[in-house]
Amino acid sequence: HGIEKTYLRFVFIGLIVAFGLGATFNLFYPAFGNYRYIWVGPLFTLVYVGLISYAIVRHRLFDVRLIVARSLGYILSIVILGFTFGFLAFNIIDELIFKAQILSSQQRVIYIVLFIGFTLLFQPVKKFFDKLTRSIFYRDAYDTQDLLNDFNQAIVSTIDLQQLLDRSAQTIEKFIKPEFCLFAIRDSQGDSLRIIHGKDQNIPKDAIEQIRGYIHKSPDKLLITDDLRESSGELRLLLQQSDIGMLARITPDITVEGIGYILLGYKKSGNVYNPQDIAAIEITANELAIAIQNALQFEEIQKFNVTLQEKVEQATRKLQKTNEKLKTLDETKDEFISMASHQLRTPLTSVKGYLSMVIEGDAGDLNEMQHKLLDQAFTSSQRMVYLIADLLNVSRLRTGKFIIEAAPTNLADVIQGEVEQLVETASSRGLTLKYDKPENFPTLMLDETKVRQVIMNFIDNAIYYTPTGGNITIHLKDLGQSIEYTVVDDGIGVPKAEQHHLFSKFYRAGNAKKARPDGTGLGLFMARKVIVAQGGSIVFKSTEGKGSTFGFTFAKDKLAAAANGDKETAE
Repeated sequence: HGIEKTYLRFVFIGLIVAFGLGATFNLFYPAFGNYRYIWVGPLFTLVYVGLISYAIVRHRLFDVRLIVARSLGYILSIVILGFTFGFLAFNIIDELIFKAQILSSQQRVIYIVLFIGFTLLFQPVKKFFDKLTRSIFYRDAYDTQDLLNDFNQAIVSTIDLQQLLDRSAQTIEKFIKPEFCLFAIRDSQGDSLRIIHGKDQNIPKDAIEQIRGYIHKSPDKLLITDDLRESSGELRLLLQQSDIGMLARITPDITVEGIGYILLGYKKSGNVYNPQDIAAIEITANELAIAIQNALQFEEIQKFNVTLQEKVEQATRKLQKTNEKLKTLDETKDEFISMASHQLRTPLTSVKGYLSMVIEGDAGDLNEMQHKLLDQAFTSSQRMVYLIADLLNVSRLRTGKFIIEAAPTNLADVIQGEVEQLVETASSRGLTLKYDKPENFPTLMLDETKVRQVIMNFIDNAIYYTPTGGNITIHLKDLGQSIEYTVVDDGIGVPKAEQHHLFSKFYRAGNAKKARPDGTGLGLFMARKVIVAQGGSIVFKSTEGKGSTFGFTFAKDKLAAAANGDKETAE
């Protein structure tokens, strides 16, 4: 099939003409006594010789270049050495012998030495002419190992797919010398092909897709256009129309389509692809299968990185916009809280004032039940006042207007006052509230209003988060260099996993939400702000299910320093 079929066609036509017609004129006619046309027979032998010669020259039936090249090498070697030997022997040496009057025996020795010298020179001279004739008659000749060395260097020099295939194509074009070399590589989904390299060759992509349809399941890994069988006539026509002389599949397994294809044009010399070319392309296709897979994976990673970066940037922009909206909403919320707090504080102050007047008997005597109910209403209004104060302080913290107004304060009396207001509430819940008021406690420079709010908050929390029958103990201690206030309860405690969040704004532990759904999460946040702003620190320890200790401590020297100025602004 293919080129072999062309060879045989010329051979058989020549045989039929030479032996068929030759036998007619040289055997059949003479058998009947007709010798008039016996001279015609040999002419048909010339037809046979002509057809075989045409097949040799046009279709490379026999590679006569080796005979010609080697013959020329021998002839040129002999001619050059013979001419040089003769010139030296019959001109220069004879003249020297005549002048020196050398004997004939000595002449023979000189000739023998000269002959041996030229004999030894014959092989190097022949090698030179062999190389010269090979470069003339074998323009396609190359060393396969040199090709593979250059090719390996090309595929390990880069991981970029475009550069990898460009350098691979340049190596193939340098050694095998096709009209062009290009690659058709499947995309990551395997649906279409990417055409890479090719230089000036522009093969339509749809033509390559048509070729792909014929060969993607072919049992052959490498196809030579001229060698295709007649049963592959359509494929052969497609390859010829695209000037493709050789096609190699880049696949480690011939049962699958693989990564893509190597497409080579016809050889520039007009020669057919020989076994050396085929073996070299098969090796390069196998090595490219691994190199291209690595390059494609690297390409996928790069695309993923780009896509990921774009998504991150989009998400960042979206987050920035959302953050700006949240800031606006937060500012609006703070403005609303500030406005609402101011508006609520005035009527609530009036409510609290009138309740106080009624409880003190300004509106007449009260029975026990009325007094109890009004006390609860007064306590609730007081709690509301503290809540509004917390909201106002949060707003002031944001705007930088949170001011500490330090003044001489008897902390023991302040605590006593708050305990007296809450003792009834504790009793109604079945709790024991105990406060050991110290005697002769030092006067401190504190913001009484804000510290009172912290004191009330700690006691109030202990009451609400301690089950019926529990105990709450309040301590105020003078430790010499510092003072310490603590509220100790045996209530529900704070889960260990949530303790580090406890003093955050609006944060409440999970068990606290269940025990008191109406809490705001501002009390502890503001308590820490108030204490830290005056130079103190928060005291806190808790065990879930066993109780908690909340409080604060101040160094006396810091409170004395605060006395030098009437006001401080919290950072």
